[in-house]
Amino acid sequence: MTDRRTQVLESALQVFARYGYRKTSMDDVAKAADISRPGLYFHFSSKPELFRATVQHSLEDGVEAARRSLADSGQSLPERLAEAFDQWCGRYVGPMSAEIDVLVDANPDLLGDLPAEYPRRFRDIVAEAIGGDRADAVADTLISTAAGIKHNAVTRDEFRTRMTIAIDLYCGR
Repeated sequence: MTDRRTQVLESALQVFARYGYRKTSMDDVAKAADISRPGLYFHFSSKPELFRATVQHSLEDGVEAARRSLADSGQSLPERLAEAFDQWCGRYVGPMSAEIDVLVDANPDLLGDLPAEYPRRFRDIVAEAIGGDRADAVADTLISTAAGIKHNAVTRDEFRTRMTIAIDLYCGR
């Protein structure tokens, strides 16, 4: 079960992605999260604070889900990689994908180093899971492949299928 703050952050991501940072109001987020405006301000004192927390929550959630997937010793490396990439970026395939990318790219002053920090963390855990002399290069290649697939896939299932093919090619399967 998610707590109230998490529910607000997940609702806020949807609203910010749909309307953009500038056009989103605290009222819009409060309504989407089914919380009163004073209740929203109890959790977040300002829209910039809410926006940064929303993006950080989304990125942190993706990295942690990927880390759990990669640590699952009950699956093969290709299965773990496919799940990790699905958790990192497959969840954003579809109509919201482009909106989230624009949202993050259009607001660098509000986000600081978040847009660079979390992808670097994801890359590091993927490279660690792969291991070997070329782990960094393979991780970079798979990440670039995932980015291309994410922007071309229509559904999350399509993303996962195509990413699995890329991983299988890397693994020689």
